[in-house]
Amino acid sequence: MNTPHHPDLGATLEESRSGLRDNHRRSLMRLLFFVTGSALVVFACLQVLNGYPWVGAGELIASAVLYFGVWRLKNTHLLQQWIYAYLVTLFAFFLVIMLLPEASVAAFVWVLMMPVLAYLLLGKREGIILSVPFMLAGGVIYYVHLGQVGNPGALIDLLNMVLCGALMLTFIHLYEVRREEAEQRLVGMAQTDALTGLANRSNFHGNLNRTIAECERSGAGFTLVVMDIDHFKVVNDTLGHDAGDHVLRNIGRCLTARLRGTDFVGRLGGEEFGLILRDVKSADAFELMDELRQRIAEQELAYGEARIRVTASFGIAQWPEHGQQAETLFRVADRCLYSGKRAGRNRVARAGANQNPRQLEILAGEAG
Repeated sequence: MNTPHHPDLGATLEESRSGLRDNHRRSLMRLLFFVTGSALVVFACLQVLNGYPWVGAGELIASAVLYFGVWRLKNTHLLQQWIYAYLVTLFAFFLVIMLLPEASVAAFVWVLMMPVLAYLLLGKREGIILSVPFMLAGGVIYYVHLGQVGNPGALIDLLNMVLCGALMLTFIHLYEVRREEAEQRLVGMAQTDALTGLANRSNFHGNLNRTIAECERSGAGFTLVVMDIDHFKVVNDTLGHDAGDHVLRNIGRCLTARLRGTDFVGRLGGEEFGLILRDVKSADAFELMDELRQRIAEQELAYGEARIRVTASFGIAQWPEHGQQAETLFRVADRCLYSGKRAGRNRVARAGANQNPRQLEILAGEAG
């Protein structure tokens, strides 16, 4: 069995903090660093001409740091820390500009950029936590800057800023909430087998790789089981594909009903299913699958006036005894599965303990 090598969507979604994936955030941050650094050089010159050399010197130093960041962000593992450092410094700089005695009223429009950048780079939760305090501080500074707000003109200016800021934050937050919900639904659809409701092949392989990584850290073991319905084509050919779908859905329910919460089951394609049994030895997995095999064989499914009985064969491989990589485990489990089928089907077959995967001992259990 060939295992897919495309990205694990579930893990990618979990690692993503915003609508942008990390590689996109990295590219955007490098662009922001370059643009901000270049803009600061221009502003530094203007600040010096405007009589604020200390502000200009600070902007030049910040520009040098940003140009360094453009290079450093290529490979850094501290992307999130760089984003926070950039946003906190940038937002604080906006507030400093507003506090200048002769600050332009136009400087206060930067308050409206705060939620845009925070949500884009940090996502909904962290974006609102970072942007709201700075926006409130900017609003207070603007209020002080206006002085007396008793006259209609100043009051209109204040209300314009407050309403624009509140609406900007509200719209961005609602958009991000809806985007996350839509993304979750799409990823769920991309990782779920529509017929059985189980994990699909891509999701199963992603979970298998995560299980291997976790077991490498903890030293625990697990069992991989590959299951195939015997003579499934006969059901489709004699009763139709709808009957076959009925059988597949029932097998899915049977598998999920018997397994524990820590186990994982998915449909690998066609009539083939995969199971990951955490902290289960090969011998225990053999007994569990033999019990499951008997349960499937004893069931009689009603389909209209017809009665359908099917059997299933199982192949078992143990991590790490029979392989430490997903591809190796699947080869061992597949070899066991098809050895059981050649021996008569309706069987559970596992690799012998401490055996070389190329020299498997096949143990089979069959219905009495």
